[in-house]
Amino acid sequence: MLNLIVITPFISALILTIIYLLNTKKENTFIYTLIGIASPVFITLLSLFTLFELINGVPTIHSTLFEWLHIGELNISIAFMADRLSVIMISFITFIGTLIHIYAAGYMRGDEGYGKFFAYFNLFMGSMLLLVLADNPIMMFIGWELVGLSSYLLIGFYHQESSNVTAANKAFILNRVGDFGFIIGISLLFISLEGSGFTFDTIKANIQLIDNERLSLIGFLLFVGAMGKSAQIPLYVWLPDAMAGPTPVSALIHAATMVTAGVYMVSRYSFIYSEIPDIGLFIAYIGAFSALFAAILASYQSDIKKILAYSTMSQLGYMFIAVGLGAYSSGIFHVFTHAFFKALLFMGAGAVIIALHHEQNIFKMGGLKKDLRVIYITMFIATLAISGIPPFAGFFSKDAILVMAFASENYLLWVMGSLTAALTAFYMFRLLFSVFHAKSEHKHELQNVSSSMTLPLVVLAFGSTTVGFLGLNEAYGGSSLFNNFLVLPDIELHITHEVEYMLGALNVLLAFCGMLLAYKMFATNAKETLPDNRVRKLIINKFYIDEIYTFIFVRPLLLLSSFIAQTLDPKIFDGAINLSVSGYHKAAYLFEQLQNGKVRYYALYVLVGISAMSLYMIYKLGVKL
Repeated sequence: MLNLIVITPFISALILTIIYLLNTKKENTFIYTLIGIASPVFITLLSLFTLFELINGVPTIHSTLFEWLHIGELNISIAFMADRLSVIMISFITFIGTLIHIYAAGYMRGDEGYGKFFAYFNLFMGSMLLLVLADNPIMMFIGWELVGLSSYLLIGFYHQESSNVTAANKAFILNRVGDFGFIIGISLLFISLEGSGFTFDTIKANIQLIDNERLSLIGFLLFVGAMGKSAQIPLYVWLPDAMAGPTPVSALIHAATMVTAGVYMVSRYSFIYSEIPDIGLFIAYIGAFSALFAAILASYQSDIKKILAYSTMSQLGYMFIAVGLGAYSSGIFHVFTHAFFKALLFMGAGAVIIALHHEQNIFKMGGLKKDLRVIYITMFIATLAISGIPPFAGFFSKDAILVMAFASENYLLWVMGSLTAALTAFYMFRLLFSVFHAKSEHKHELQNVSSSMTLPLVVLAFGSTTVGFLGLNEAYGGSSLFNNFLVLPDIELHITHEVEYMLGALNVLLAFCGMLLAYKMFATNAKETLPDNRVRKLIINKFYIDEIYTFIFVRPLLLLSSFIAQTLDPKIFDGAINLSVSGYHKAAYLFEQLQNGKVRYYALYVLVGISAMSLYMIYKLGVKL
């Protein structure tokens, strides 16, 4: 069954590609939609069936497709593993992925690349499932790279515009920087295990073979990969530009696939990070700084998709705080709840963009509450969820992370997380009020939004409201069902229920402060923030991080490339080759003179040769002339 879950999207992508390439101009919308959506529906059913098997007591499911490599101590099989961690991941990846596919059928209808889009989409799903279900680091890395390739294809989907191609290249190159650390970490892990096996099970069983210092280096290098894939400081700058792709792509990348891979990877290697708490604390601080930094940037953006992009980076920061502090289950729980409300927010934003004929500036919208009622209500629910307002899903998962930061006595992390919570409510309600409540200065002629785009919003709104109760802990009358099912090596810290209530109430109070500030500033008359002082100018220009990276990395590389292309290559490398070619050319000319086809010259050569041989023999025999 696991084989089918992984292979089906790849087969579907292959079939769609063949049909599309046979005639790129032919509109096979029905066939593309049928194949494109049938695949995620089928694997969702298989994933839920696998989940039920594990709920009913099956500890882990293994499945081997075939042996791929067997060279000395290196034995790698195309094999999959479904334990409680991976089965939770594939359940919501496939379910939410299916809803996004249905939504995409409406969003992309009429696009000339409709078939190609669904081929890429299915490839993306298959790559993420391969990454999650891999039973060894090599297979995980292959899925990891395929996810990067798929995102490159989808971000640059509208390749007719050079800016979109630039955005795709930026995402691809920055992810390769992180992947370089990731692959070195995997290689070092393999060497350190001394041939004792290279599946996750065998690595876990033999982890004591690696000394703590080397284990810290491995843990750090693996996290470098997560920094790139999950857009954390300093490898985050690709994420806002990735909004160049169609909105369903943004929903899939941000909610259910690519960016969550880093959090999943750290949780998959939890048996390593449990041994190296200092690296874990480093991860938590990177997460906290990323969360706060992205929330500040989101508060000054005007593009609806870029606000949500920075919001994703910020929420991922929360997840890394959790896994860095050893609360792996809380991190995965926030991945789970975030998938519902972030997919809803992106898909709602996409519906607004379609209704307004591809307008993305929130300050050119306004007053859409009555005209787009379903979209407004569902996005309002998602905004409450991401802002951490109870009883919506985001409250329970975010509260668990902040309680963990407080209980572990990392008060700076807790303060940064709490400030981020207030800012999250501010920038999300700033978006909601500006789009739906504020008076519009523009008369909108709205385009119809199809039911295939609005029905998934309703399903996700229901999920954003209810799935938080799966992780309800004892303080709120639950039994931590989600965490208990995962059985990850979480650090156990205990604080009284009274303190937990106080922390939860403080978070809600901070969120209401953010909401009230946003209401006062944007509910009636929303105006775009202008860079009219140094602080605003600095934030609106995103702290000039792109420009700094360009100055430090891009320009020196361009200068070096230019020097190689214009000087080193033609004058040194080509020069050496040209010199040898010239030597051969001159030698050929000389031989050409000898081989001139004239018999008398050949007779002369023979005579000279015989004379020379005769002189040599006379000399050797000592004959005196």
